[in-house]
Amino acid sequence: MPSLLHEAIIELFRNRPVLAAELLHEALHIPLPPFTEARIASADLTNIIPRELRADLLVLLLDDQPVLVIIVEAQLQWDPDKPFAWPAYVAGARARYRCPACLLIVTPDAALAARLSQPIVLGPGQASLTPLVLGPEGVPVVKDIDEAKERPELSVLSALAHGRTEGGIPIAVAALAAGAGLDAERAKLYADLVLFSLGEAARMALEKLMSIPNYEYQSEFARKYVQQGREEGRAEGSLEPVVRLFERRLARPLTSDERENLATQLRKEGATRLTDMALDLSAADLAALLVANKGR
Repeated sequence: MPSLLHEAIIELFRNRPVLAAELLHEALHIPLPPFTEARIASADLTNIIPRELRADLLVLLLDDQPVLVIIVEAQLQWDPDKPFAWPAYVAGARARYRCPACLLIVTPDAALAARLSQPIVLGPGQASLTPLVLGPEGVPVVKDIDEAKERPELSVLSALAHGRTEGGIPIAVAALAAGAGLDAERAKLYADLVLFSLGEAARMALEKLMSIPNYEYQSEFARKYVQQGREEGRAEGSLEPVVRLFERRLARPLTSDERENLATQLRKEGATRLTDMALDLSAADLAALLVANKGR
């Protein structure tokens, strides 16, 4: 399941489709064609290319007719499969809407941004795709409350990018002020994302400033992913003792595939059941169990 940060970035673009065009123009200095509307379009490109291809978000700029497709991807870590899929996203969107298309990658990792900015070589003849990458340093710093209120999604994105820097608190304050004037659901979500973006010291300072100690996430969106993270953390904590027990019974380290399989079984069966199996079954049966359950 995607992380809170990944989904938060995409949600900001979904709530304000023109944000993609604004960042291309203002942060990356990409010339844009004249347009009168920015809308979200289907990111499912399977009817163009015969395999499952679904981008994070597809923003369509129109001037009576499509003039530019912006494929928005949030990337938190290196994925070796993406450079093979991204050119297909661009080609599929270009074919569907019969207009130019580009790839905008948003990442909170500066080193990853540099790596993703490299051209993707498609083949002979100098054919390549160069992603347009927005790293944390490229996201505008929004501290002015009036500016934040005009573009609250940009303000929240600024907090996500710069919240852990020395200037994080005024950015967060501006973003919280921007969210206060929105509908209840967006206001709660944006407040959650701003507080999520801060380092512990900055968050404590902001909580003291705003008299919100022991803040609990208010939006269903944030609670879903925070709870997921807590559950994954608890599962990981329960896994290590089970792994050590299996390794002692087998008298060897588990392979990465076996660890992954054991983690899957832990989520299904629980730690108590797996511990009983490790104690009750023979070493040969345990090894067979890890192989037999693989992929289920």
